[in-house]
Amino acid sequence: MTGSEVPHSFRLAYVPGVTPTKWVRIWNERLPDIPLTLVQVSPTEAFGALRGGSADAGFVRLPVDRTDLSAIPLYTETTVVVIPKDHLVAAVEEITTADLSDEIVLHPLDDTLDWEKLPGRPAIERPATTADAIELVAAGIGVLVVPQSLARLHHRKDLTYRPVTDAPESRVALSWPQVETTPDLVEEFIGIVRGRTVNSTRGRGPTPPQPKTKRAHAGGAAKRKPTAGGKSGGKAGGKNPRGGSASPKGAKSSKTAKRGKPPRRP
Repeated sequence: MTGSEVPHSFRLAYVPGVTPTKWVRIWNERLPDIPLTLVQVSPTEAFGALRGGSADAGFVRLPVDRTDLSAIPLYTETTVVVIPKDHLVAAVEEITTADLSDEIVLHPLDDTLDWEKLPGRPAIERPATTADAIELVAAGIGVLVVPQSLARLHHRKDLTYRPVTDAPESRVALSWPQVETTPDLVEEFIGIVRGRTVNSTRGRGPTPPQPKTKRAHAGGAAKRKPTAGGKSGGKAGGKNPRGGSASPKGAKSSKTAKRGKPPRRP
């Protein structure tokens, strides 16, 4: 990508409850020249933001319409019931939906859980948002079943929550518009979310290989090239450190070959 083609920023949408901090930090380390702009959207606005171009990619909750959007499922959240701290359910570690049969279970319009049948008794009216439903729970008008991240997001000192073991679960995914060629920056962010290293072949580009250095031989001595006649280029006479010949082991020297008994005089 040339300098003129680099966008001014990468726009990342995210729905309430998702914390993109870790991925944003990695992005800033790897691409400090391209700012990442966070765009907070409601669950109902998330897909419109991706289709309308106000976000390049986004953390959303499944299901995703795969007709024009791609998605990578990331993780599944625990489902909990939000209750007042003095509620009977607060005395146990976890419950089932059957334990809520006598409770008014609030069902906000922005609910992210795919219920076949809502447990408990329905409220007269549906709250507009999860935040509104939290206020009603604090007022003692019912309980609320939500993904754990939303219970933490709307934490209050007078409320607590407990896992609901058989409730529907919410799955978080990374989604982006389907196009013939995925933009480079979207590919970069997909790689970060999937845990690719900076040197991945699908990343921004591998680090060029470093030149190899010549390793010294054992003892730290550099290898010497043999001189003419097969002798080492070391000390005169080609002797090794022990004072012997530099010739290969088992080979006789030329001096030794000529030496013999002197001839007898007649």
